[in-house]
Amino acid sequence: MRAVLEELAAVDSSRKKLVGRFVFGLLVLLSALVGALGGLLLVYSTDLPQVEELESYRPISTTDLYDIQGRTIGSFALQRRVVASYQDFPKVLRDALISTEDKDFYRHWGVNMWRIAGAAYRDIESGGKVQGASTLTMQLARNLFLSPDRSFHRKIQEALLAIQIERRFTKDQIFTLYANQIYLGHGVYGFEAASEFYFSKPARQLKLEEAGLIAGLPKSPAYYSPINHPDRALHRRNLVINSMLEDGNITARQAADARNAPLVLNLAHDPNSLAPYFVEELRRYLENKYGTDQVHEGGLRVYTTLDMDLQQAANQVVLDGLAAYERRHRWKGHLENVLLEGQTFASYRHPDWEMEIAPGSYVHALVMAVSQSLATIKLGAYTAGLTPADVAWTQQKIAKILTPGDVVYVKALALDLGGKARVSLEQDSGSQGALLAIDNASGDVRAMVGGRDFNLSKFNRATQALRQVGSSFKPYVYTAAIDQGARPDDTVVDAPVIFQTASGPYFPHNFDEKYEGTISLRRALAQSRNIPALKLADKIGIRTVEDYARRFGITSPLPPYLPVAIGAAEVALPEQTSAFSVFPDDGVRLVPRLITKVTDYDGRVLEEDYPEVKDVISSRTARLLTSMLEGVVQHGTAVAATKLNLPLAGKTGTTNDFTDAWFVGFSPSMTAGVWVGYDAKKSLGAKETGAKAALPIWMQFMTAALAGKEPGRFQPPPDLPPRVTEQTMDTSDLAPAGDESH
Repeated sequence: MRAVLEELAAVDSSRKKLVGRFVFGLLVLLSALVGALGGLLLVYSTDLPQVEELESYRPISTTDLYDIQGRTIGSFALQRRVVASYQDFPKVLRDALISTEDKDFYRHWGVNMWRIAGAAYRDIESGGKVQGASTLTMQLARNLFLSPDRSFHRKIQEALLAIQIERRFTKDQIFTLYANQIYLGHGVYGFEAASEFYFSKPARQLKLEEAGLIAGLPKSPAYYSPINHPDRALHRRNLVINSMLEDGNITARQAADARNAPLVLNLAHDPNSLAPYFVEELRRYLENKYGTDQVHEGGLRVYTTLDMDLQQAANQVVLDGLAAYERRHRWKGHLENVLLEGQTFASYRHPDWEMEIAPGSYVHALVMAVSQSLATIKLGAYTAGLTPADVAWTQQKIAKILTPGDVVYVKALALDLGGKARVSLEQDSGSQGALLAIDNASGDVRAMVGGRDFNLSKFNRATQALRQVGSSFKPYVYTAAIDQGARPDDTVVDAPVIFQTASGPYFPHNFDEKYEGTISLRRALAQSRNIPALKLADKIGIRTVEDYARRFGITSPLPPYLPVAIGAAEVALPEQTSAFSVFPDDGVRLVPRLITKVTDYDGRVLEEDYPEVKDVISSRTARLLTSMLEGVVQHGTAVAATKLNLPLAGKTGTTNDFTDAWFVGFSPSMTAGVWVGYDAKKSLGAKETGAKAALPIWMQFMTAALAGKEPGRFQPPPDLPPRVTEQTMDTSDLAPAGDESH
């Protein structure tokens, strides 16, 4: 018995030693594992960024441009983002995102071990890389600090950063950072920007089906794009709604209604499309002053002088005016045909269709089918028909001028919800127009149109083009003469004349090849007679005329030759328009400005611009010239404007061979200049004068600009004492030209 007990004791002792050795070995192994894991964590954490940076983190933000009423007219951005607060994201959106991306977001500590284990098992089973299982916090860490590559190394770093973020920030703060940072397709970052882009409204107004749609985008914005892949987006949206139902965030009835709702987008149109030439001018200025990075990433706030309502009116009247010009000339054809270029009806999409199409829009459309009595066309999401009445102005039959596959230019007259449109056939032969409007009281540019279509040509004819101004230059000649002692009722002989110049005899003529004999200066300007203007310029000296033009702000080259007096010089539209504002402004010139203030992301003022005022001429001379330029409207070359029944003044301008048509004019409150022509400086056609091509555009704009406003009135001209004897400018005592070469 004793032997048995001793044997049992020996066995028990052996077992204890074995257990002890096993426990010791296990502890050694565990220590090794802990050490290895600690070392591994140390290796992976040595180059981790500091999450403390998030406390002062500011995402790349959009620079926004505002009009005079605070409405957005454009923006610059590398990433389209609108930074929002936690309260800006509605509960329905938060629930949709959390149900889809991270159900345990409010319970975990940055890492969900069960999800990681499940994902790791699936990856091992499939032989793929570590993927999935990321919490919102881990996704935030990756988007802010790490590369997008899928690797074990990055996953460890992602988890370590997520833990640090959770220790330092609240869940609401983490959600807000994530919701502002995540990419959601089509250049849009953050849910506020996504809501405005896809639905044209702030996130707080999202409905359940809309919140579900954008909450499903983080998984793969390109694959689930509701624009490019609506079927996939709809399927993904319904999965999000189902997840919300499973989590008890919505009722079965709400889920069913949302799943059955159609996918309806209301895409925001590009704000830069309203005034693209104006916005481009600002971009060049801002980048030159503040740098490209600051402009496109720094979230500047730029307060401009533009008036959105006047800009919309300017856009419309220029296009309407060019359409009227095109209709006065024969149908030119030469249409692009997409079928001949190897494209198909299904694949073709014109850039115009990316913009918002509204009644009054001029767009390119695709001819789908043609018969003797009807041409069916497509413009974006709309279809329309062209009848013989719609093409009557071409004086040709539909089947002769249109072929399936042709790209035609049309004006949208009416649009309905069923996708039907009513249009008129127009033509784009390459004619161009430009308009600039300036507020007389401040020098602020209220509207700018630099051409027919910014997408086709970025060249800004309102600021970059130098064109001969024709007779719109004559007011500088008459201003110089009035300052030299002439009076509006003095007379000059309108008769054939030869001027001896350094380059030989100069034989000028009037536009109509007629001569009126002795006429007053007032009538000579109103009727735009060339001979009187040249005689005045010759008498006082072309260099004196040039000096006056410089005072008015003309900086373009002005060669000292007599024909400059009747507009042979090339001048930019802003110079000419701003110069004319001197007359209603009682002799002072306010330098045109585009910006009133620029602030940085935090609201600090970087720049604040005030009107710059320059004395040009006396108020006496300004009022006399204003009254003379009123005569141009009342009974001169711009008499058509009298039907507006407003206090208006201005001057037409037409160049040789009708290559340039101008009208620059003003009311007591606003000055506007209009130019019409071709970029190649070819003729607009016979009798396409400033009064015919440019004045109607100016009249339509001024009608819109002054509608509903008190028009004001011009300062009356001073009373002039009667002359003792009649003065005729051929023999007057004006200051002589001196020893000038004309």
